[in-house]
Amino acid sequence: MAAAFQFIAALGCVYLLAGCAVNPVTGSQNFTLMSEADEMRKGRDAAAEVSKAYGVYDFPTLQNYVNEVGQKLAKESHRPELNYHFTVVDSPQVNAFALPGGYIYVTRGILAYLNSEAELAAVLGHEIGHVTARHSVQQYSAATAANVAATIGGLVAGIFMPQMGGQVAQGVQSLLGITGSALLSGYGRSHELEADRLGAEYLARSGYDPQAMIKVIGVLKNQELFDIEVAKQEGREPRRYHGIFATHPDNDTRLQEVVGEAKQYVQPGAVDDGRKEFLRHTKGMIFGDSANQGIVRDNTFQHKELGFTLSFPPEWRIRNKPDEVVAISPDGDALMVLSLFDSVRGSPADLARERFRLGLSSEVFSTTNNGLPVAIVTSTTQEGMPFKAGVIYHDNKAYLLAGRGDSTAAFDRHRSAISSAIESFRALSDTEKESIKALEIGTITATKGLSYAELARESPLGVNAENYLRLLNGQYPEGEPVSGQIIKIVR
Repeated sequence: MAAAFQFIAALGCVYLLAGCAVNPVTGSQNFTLMSEADEMRKGRDAAAEVSKAYGVYDFPTLQNYVNEVGQKLAKESHRPELNYHFTVVDSPQVNAFALPGGYIYVTRGILAYLNSEAELAAVLGHEIGHVTARHSVQQYSAATAANVAATIGGLVAGIFMPQMGGQVAQGVQSLLGITGSALLSGYGRSHELEADRLGAEYLARSGYDPQAMIKVIGVLKNQELFDIEVAKQEGREPRRYHGIFATHPDNDTRLQEVVGEAKQYVQPGAVDDGRKEFLRHTKGMIFGDSANQGIVRDNTFQHKELGFTLSFPPEWRIRNKPDEVVAISPDGDALMVLSLFDSVRGSPADLARERFRLGLSSEVFSTTNNGLPVAIVTSTTQEGMPFKAGVIYHDNKAYLLAGRGDSTAAFDRHRSAISSAIESFRALSDTEKESIKALEIGTITATKGLSYAELARESPLGVNAENYLRLLNGQYPEGEPVSGQIIKIVR
């Protein structure tokens, strides 16, 4: 027992001795358990995983433009010696994030809602701030240190109960998940404010107006306000953007103060926000889902790469998520989920029985629909709620389209709609595949009297088109185009 406690004390000393490093921004000592070499390695490893998960957006001129802006800011940062990488990832999500060591990502989704090069620089500057201040390293170190006691407890427990040793490894693995920072989910008030302060400083030193940082956070806050309304329509929880700011940034005194500190670094002469240059580089950028991620048109889902289509009932709300497509009934009392189910094994009925572990009371009906092998399953969930599902084989892949209600009565009301959706699944012809086009950002020059309501009538953006257009042009919630203004549209 004495030997065990001596070992534990020694381990604690190792942690304490390892935790001294100079913060590149403040020059003061920070507690850290990750060397700069480890930081670089973890960044490289995580970057490889990000590329697999997202994919790089295939728009070379835009990639080059974003990299040029990022590199200009990085040269003015507190860690200019790092080998920075700036990448646009192929995602419609509104997001930006950084990995240790200078790997910084923006989605094409967030670029769609920016309106100038200065705003782009603000997003990149904020993420550079997280890197230069080593926020992810600080979080990793703090979390690891907080787990030292748990680790020590695990070691003590391991002396008497060896089977508990695996919990320590699981804890370490979970810590690796905090290597990336997200502008929109945030680190917490203090780190986010520091990233805003540093980003504003890098903006000013690079010739941009540091107030662009306030504008960008305003864009994200407006996204949050708009999404609250859309979430009500879709029966879901709203997303939060840079959620540490409870109020609009125009009313956030502390944020105004930290960004205002960058005034001392502002370069002499007029500051051009680079709006025209930014709009030129983002014109033609995909908006929303790309053709190879599957697109929704008039409640019909089409996937060009996988080569299939199906139709959901009119008025149902469709969400195309990375790993599934979800359809929710108008009253929110039923839903359907489409997913890539499994590899093809035996018949669809065989696979359904294996995966669902179906009992004798379950119905499994084998058929062919639109030339594809299908198993129709009618059964109940573990909670006793009825559901209907189709296991569909297409192109050596098995798909599952399942629907249920939030009660037996709701399921009975929507049973026919669920069946129709399953029956609508079919392969796309080569001609249909070629015709599938994603929405793109375009620009027009506003004429006198033009309104967003008028543009919305011709827009493919659906019932919320008017407010989408306002958001895209930085004029949410009540702005209107001004004659001669270049505005973004979606076509």
